[in-house]
Amino acid sequence: MTSNVNNELGGNKPSVVAVIGGSGVYDIEGLTNKRWVRVDSPFGEPSDELLLGELGGQSMIFLPRHGRGHRIPPSEINFRANIDALKRAGATDIISVSAVGSLRENLRPGTFVIVDQFIDRTFAREKSFFGNGLVAHVSMARPVCHRLGDHLEAAARAAGIEVARGGTYLAMEGPQFSTLAESELYRSWNCDVIGMTNMPEAKLAREAEICYATVAMVTDFDCWHPNHDDVTVEAIISVLLANADKARSLVTQVAPHLHADGEAQHCSCRRALEHALITAPDKRDPAMLHKLDAVAGRLLNPR
Repeated sequence: MTSNVNNELGGNKPSVVAVIGGSGVYDIEGLTNKRWVRVDSPFGEPSDELLLGELGGQSMIFLPRHGRGHRIPPSEINFRANIDALKRAGATDIISVSAVGSLRENLRPGTFVIVDQFIDRTFAREKSFFGNGLVAHVSMARPVCHRLGDHLEAAARAAGIEVARGGTYLAMEGPQFSTLAESELYRSWNCDVIGMTNMPEAKLAREAEICYATVAMVTDFDCWHPNHDDVTVEAIISVLLANADKARSLVTQVAPHLHADGEAQHCSCRRALEHALITAPDKRDPAMLHKLDAVAGRLLNPR
């Protein structure tokens, strides 16, 4: 059964903030009115049900990217269904919380990086909601929301989290980690962190006109580092647990600031499709229009 989540959250609120991350992120003290809700998508099954709640006066949605219990590998995540389900649930902003490896000596394990660029090296994933019957081309020159990044940086510093603002995230296919040659190649491209989950997530969020920002949580140095082989599983798990604690603190700290942001509704991310639809109206496939009723409904079904 699909719940009418959009109405449940309150369609007139200026923002509904979605957090995509691991199971530790949504176990937040102070999250009230919690309930898990299934949202069906024409693009298939999302990773899990959505956890709805309120935090610091802000309507929130949490989605376990890999499903509860970490069941789904990166290449098999249904990114389109995830973003579509969040859009149907009323999400206007997405905070992506992701574990990454560091490609820079100064980005030590435990550092949070609010990235501003991506290089997409994935190849086995559906990367667009649009296609035959309705073509669209959105700009990805600046792939994250600067406004959300400002709030996240301020919240991280207020929470005492070591944070770096700006950096390039190399998205690899996985599930294997890099070879040493690949790691050195990515460093030569001036990439800063490497992960497996933020593409095509960021691209789809842009197509859905949802503001998107990434908090990349460094767990270890990638294999380029001379001391890489000395890192133990226990050490990585220790960093993962500490990062989860800091991620919860960050979300708790940022929620009231997002709730008070009166400029959010004017953010350009929320008009990303304004000049992106290419197919002439009389040539658009009705089946595609139906599938895109949430993602592009603002333009396809104006009220």
